[in-house]
Amino acid sequence: MSSSITVALDCMGGDVGVAVVVPAAIQALRKHDDLELILVGHKAQIEKQLCALGYPNGHVRLSIRHTEQVVTMDDSPVHALRKKKNSSMRIAIDLVQQNVAAACVSAGNTGALMAISHFVLKTLPGISRCAIIAAFPTYQGGLVHLLDLGANVDSTSEHLYQFAVMGSVLISTFDNMTEPRVALLNVGIENIKGNECVKGADYLLRKSDAVNYIGYIEGDQIFSGSVDVIVCDGFVGNVTLKSCEGLVKLVVHYMKEAFKSHFFSKIIGILAKPMLRKVVYRLDTTEHNGALLGLRGIVLKSHGSADVASFVSAIENARRSAEKRLPELIEHRMAHLLEEGRLS
Repeated sequence: MSSSITVALDCMGGDVGVAVVVPAAIQALRKHDDLELILVGHKAQIEKQLCALGYPNGHVRLSIRHTEQVVTMDDSPVHALRKKKNSSMRIAIDLVQQNVAAACVSAGNTGALMAISHFVLKTLPGISRCAIIAAFPTYQGGLVHLLDLGANVDSTSEHLYQFAVMGSVLISTFDNMTEPRVALLNVGIENIKGNECVKGADYLLRKSDAVNYIGYIEGDQIFSGSVDVIVCDGFVGNVTLKSCEGLVKLVVHYMKEAFKSHFFSKIIGILAKPMLRKVVYRLDTTEHNGALLGLRGIVLKSHGSADVASFVSAIENARRSAEKRLPELIEHRMAHLLEEGRLS
């Protein structure tokens, strides 16, 4: 058997906390024999969940780090960083910094997670800021990866260039693509369109062979499958993400209304329910976990309202990132660019 991979889980983060994280941990352990998990949070609550799942004595590949402090969704990043050094989120990240865990996963406060991760783990050489990246479905059945989804709201052209490099490395590693297609999200595809930041990033990418840059892409083409990585600043990315979430809810609302309109539509709705559930699942942005790229360690951000299946997926993504040694791959690519003088 290959060497084990240890992942630390913030059990207290998110809308549900231990009720989702602990069942997800057990499912992940069943699926991966090389996985070990550290559950960080209130010990009594974690043990209660384990008993309910039929593990009163715990699990041989699972350990618990007790803490009663929690980063809430209302905590500011500064407050979480300065006043909650013993929180489940902070300890989970500390375990990565101490090389006790290879990665950590949290569904907690995104701003706090970013601030603590940046403070504890630091960014890689050549990376000014980390970015949140997540995958979304396309018309063609594949995935498109979008970054930054909210880590930085005031990015520079250089930051966008770095995001493009990191995103390209991620897709090359995970999807075995030699030259993933990278595009900048813009208000048009013409060279004259966009603000100075986007135009500056376009200039840097066009003169570089570090990524397979194909130019601008507009919002209505995000899900077309014509590109593999889409780069934007965190303000635009987060608005895009939340707009997608709202649109999915609107579509579900209209479908429910349509199927309730009369007797025959109700019958059709009952027959179509399994298929519609699959469609909604594929469109649901809570199923697409975000990775914090650019750190000297692996941190996965699961959605605050993630269910068990989604959190299992986050654990598996963390495990795979650790197995592929993703930070080292990004560091190697950035070091190459620094040596060639293509990064300041």
